[in-house]
Amino acid sequence: MANRKEKQITNLADIFLEPVNSTHRQYEALRAYFVDRIPSAEVAERFGYTPGAFRVLCHQFRQNPRREFFLRPRKGPRRTPEKDRIRQKIVALRKRNLSVYDISRELGHGGDKRTPAAVSLILKQEGFARLPRRKDEERPACPRPETAAVANVNCLDLTPRSFRTQFGGLFLFLPYLVEIDFDKIISRTRLPGSKMIPGSHAMRSLLALKLFGRARHSHVMSYVMDEGLALFPGLNEIPKRAFLTEYSCRINPSCYPKLMRYWFDAVSKVGLERGTSFNLDFHTIPFHGEDALVQKHYITKRSRRQKGVLAFLAEDSGNRVFCYANAEIRKDQQDDEILKFVRFWKKRTGEYPEELIFDSKLTTYANLNKINNMEIDFITLRRRSPKMLAEIAQKPRSAWKKIQLEGVGRIYSTPRILDQEISLTNYEEPIRQITIADLGHEDPTLLLTNQLGRSPPKLITRYAQRMVIENSIEDGIDFFHMDALSSAVAMKVNCDLQLTLMASSLYRLFAFEVGNGYQAAKSRHIFRDFIDAVAKVTITKKEIFVRFQKRAHNPLLLAAGFHKKDVRIPWLKNKRLRLVFG
Repeated sequence: MANRKEKQITNLADIFLEPVNSTHRQYEALRAYFVDRIPSAEVAERFGYTPGAFRVLCHQFRQNPRREFFLRPRKGPRRTPEKDRIRQKIVALRKRNLSVYDISRELGHGGDKRTPAAVSLILKQEGFARLPRRKDEERPACPRPETAAVANVNCLDLTPRSFRTQFGGLFLFLPYLVEIDFDKIISRTRLPGSKMIPGSHAMRSLLALKLFGRARHSHVMSYVMDEGLALFPGLNEIPKRAFLTEYSCRINPSCYPKLMRYWFDAVSKVGLERGTSFNLDFHTIPFHGEDALVQKHYITKRSRRQKGVLAFLAEDSGNRVFCYANAEIRKDQQDDEILKFVRFWKKRTGEYPEELIFDSKLTTYANLNKINNMEIDFITLRRRSPKMLAEIAQKPRSAWKKIQLEGVGRIYSTPRILDQEISLTNYEEPIRQITIADLGHEDPTLLLTNQLGRSPPKLITRYAQRMVIENSIEDGIDFFHMDALSSAVAMKVNCDLQLTLMASSLYRLFAFEVGNGYQAAKSRHIFRDFIDAVAKVTITKKEIFVRFQKRAHNPLLLAAGFHKKDVRIPWLKNKRLRLVFG
């Protein structure tokens, strides 16, 4: 019994000799040094201090011997009078029925900056619920965005006045729209409209945003106060972003082929020449949603397959203008799209295209046979299989012929070729295959064509020019924002694609009239030099004057005779348009 009690006392003594927190350890160490007179080095070793640290602790104790060492240090956040004051102020402001944003603004005015998120957290801790949504008249008076008027053709104001607009360059396109008879095209196409925004005015609004390529359609809300942008389509205000989405969804898909035909005929009559050679290609417009009906297609820019809308594009290689497009293509239909374009061109012009240039994956050998029977020249690539590459590698060096490419600004201007006629499955006649090596690629390139008498250098050079369509498509994506499905506006892709064709044609008409090398310039270059121009618009009783500020490229517009244009704008009450250059 005595041993058990002695053992219990010993265990209780260990509690004093084995501290469990920092203050207890400090007490025992200092007591051993000052009371028990144990040497400093021995105390430091016993209680886990370094000799230097223990000497500092003894010094601090001598300076403040009344220090309380048994109090456990308080951990965690501590309230300060300043925080309590702000918390009480936030509670008082909420009792005045102010929102977290109003409270944050009021605190900022008083020098106590708190974010709405921080205010919301404090109110939640104090037990306040969220306020119900208030009407605008119930909110405190403060600066807020000004609401633009509703777009309405009946509210168009053409009373004499003057204003400045950053969209002055758009008025350079108005003479073309009048000459094309834009209203008649839209009327024949039977696009939807209303009494407030007729179909022609709606399409002109969309076309204005497409022509002015500074930002995507989602940024239209930044421009709703600009009178010049609204005057271009003939409205009091430009329609809002919600209207753009809603209107593109209202258009019947069967209207787009009609609109493309009517537009093609109209721009041909006003001076946009028709070419004979065409670059054809597919472009995948990415889709970032979960719609199961959207198929996956290969995206060259990202080197992967992804959900998207497959669009077929035909570019006039001479004029560098898109003349045909179709976004209603499924995988099982893409091989025959080239035949649809051929029939479209035959119906519009009465003749087949003279030459088609396209990639290897655009169509099948059977369709190549149909094109050959129509007596249409074509140049395409052939897909390389391992067996084909092995056969080419076995060819003796004497079978190859070195040629010189004329007018090609590149390092690899003297490739080696194998020129031979071969037969293909589902292709009735012999077809010419040119195998090209030393062209800067690891594997040789296989060129297929039905042009049996044309020299190899000319064929290779012509196909190399086809790569320009990829740059043109990039121009359409970058400047005309053709990737509509990835923007904030849910624009129907076939509507956006048709607007791209129309804008591309207008830019080409403008470039050909200006001349001086702009015929081959990209749309963004033309926009930067001419269209992105601030102007002062003056409306009189019978005329509309658009006075452009002084710019380095104004002499080119004067030389082209833009200052002499005298046209009446039907949708602006037949007032005459006058272009004045400073």
